[in-house]
Amino acid sequence: MGQQRLGVAVLTMGNRPAELTRLLDSVAAQDTPATRVVVVGNGTPLPALPDGVTGVELPENLGVSGGRNVALDRLREFGDVDLVVDLDDDGLLIAPDVFTRLVARYEADDRLGIVSFRIADERGRTQRRHVPRLRSADPMRGGPVTTFLGGGHALSARMLDETGGWPDAFFYAHEETDLAWRALDAGWKILYDPEVVLQHPWTEPTRHAVFHRMVARNRVWLAKRHLPAPLVPVYLGVWTVLTLARTRSVAGLRAWCGGFAEGLRTPCPPRRPMRWATVRRMTRLGRPPVI
Repeated sequence: MGQQRLGVAVLTMGNRPAELTRLLDSVAAQDTPATRVVVVGNGTPLPALPDGVTGVELPENLGVSGGRNVALDRLREFGDVDLVVDLDDDGLLIAPDVFTRLVARYEADDRLGIVSFRIADERGRTQRRHVPRLRSADPMRGGPVTTFLGGGHALSARMLDETGGWPDAFFYAHEETDLAWRALDAGWKILYDPEVVLQHPWTEPTRHAVFHRMVARNRVWLAKRHLPAPLVPVYLGVWTVLTLARTRSVAGLRAWCGGFAEGLRTPCPPRRPMRWATVRRMTRLGRPPVI
């Protein structure tokens, strides 16, 4: 494989201008420069951007999935990007060799589809929910995984041409899992690399007002879109039990039930169930698609 050209995509809702500036400065400071950098204002005007950064202002918030697809389409239009790096607008690249490491990873393996960054706060702590594997809270354990982190990751453009982009209808929640399952079913690899770090503030997912409804609805859609028929009730049953056991908020549980019902009654095509060989592969990697 030749030199991999890297493009960066950042979504913003306009409420973190100082953080966005710091992130773009850290992108510009990388040893291996990005070929393109695109910032999408998701339903918001954009601040002044550095020279060489392409801004796209959307009249409405299309969510994480829709906004990332807009950025992806813009990068494709340039025609000179082999890797797409998505970064949260309040993240920060604290080392100058992140892009160099990514390029080396992809040049060494032409079936590498996704690289998931390690997410760490300013004290170096990684939340358990940011470790993309079961039965391991060790954020320094890298290797093949079955999903990836939305805040910082790299995607092969060749993989995206084969699998398609982000699921627009999801808006927010589980869009990474949807893409990961499609990638695995198409024979691509997902790697968690703890040496590639995005610094990000310590947060809770429930800070988003739509969290419980979107999580429930999109989990049903995941099952309906991608799982073999016998696994659909198993997957949804396991997550129902886990949610009932974990959720302490009555309002949150009510919203979750509403989202679950919405997912059952509304379609989210296309339905393309993964191969049983993919189910076995995910099981070997430590996360069968029932949890």
